[in-house]
Amino acid sequence: MKIERVDEKTVKCFISNEELEEYDITYKDFLMRSDKAKEIVEGIIAQAVAEVDYKPPQFAFDLQIMMLPDKGMILTFSEKTPEDVKNGVNLINYLKEMRRILGEKLGLDGETFAGMLAQAASNVAAASQTQQAKPETAVHTAERPNFAIFRFSSMRELCGYANILPKNLRVISRLYRDGDAYYLYLERGGASYERYSRSCIRAMEFGILYAATEERKIYLEEHGECLIPEKAIARLRL
Repeated sequence: MKIERVDEKTVKCFISNEELEEYDITYKDFLMRSDKAKEIVEGIIAQAVAEVDYKPPQFAFDLQIMMLPDKGMILTFSEKTPEDVKNGVNLINYLKEMRRILGEKLGLDGETFAGMLAQAASNVAAASQTQQAKPETAVHTAERPNFAIFRFSSMRELCGYANILPKNLRVISRLYRDGDAYYLYLERGGASYERYSRSCIRAMEFGILYAATEERKIYLEEHGECLIPEKAIARLRL
């Protein structure tokens, strides 16, 4: 392993393909945080402390994975601030609240919801494989969703939702219609992740989550009628 100090809070570690085979570990172990991956990470941090005078994170760290075709991988460790840790807790709370709402609205039990999350994680892992031919592309673990599309059965529900949101919420919003239903595209934009998450949670009190994938977004853009191309939430307030 080759350790490189980037700055005070960041180090990089290059692991060759030969070393990966020796340790019997792949990028998926790091994505899924397996016991083997945790053991390797602990060893890397200890080596960084000894070789480049790295100070282990006081709170937590973010791990980035970059694949190098025919060479190996680079792991980048960046220290998380207390604010980053707080945002991570907010994300967990957001997922818990989403599970509660999905259970009430759609009758999904905890096992089904867990399966949905597992499938999402599997999709991320599969997508990262296609990026192995792009060594400059880093795969970030725990990627946060940046947009969502919600389906509303009536304009009344849609306006009701728009009216409960803060007027200074800096999200990007567009309104589509497909058949008898209305679809609100909601992107984080300049809003904090916490405020964006709350707006998504409130949306499911008036409608349902339709999609959060690029494919469904493109489908809606091609087949739906765009009623309000920008600042839809502001224009829907009564």
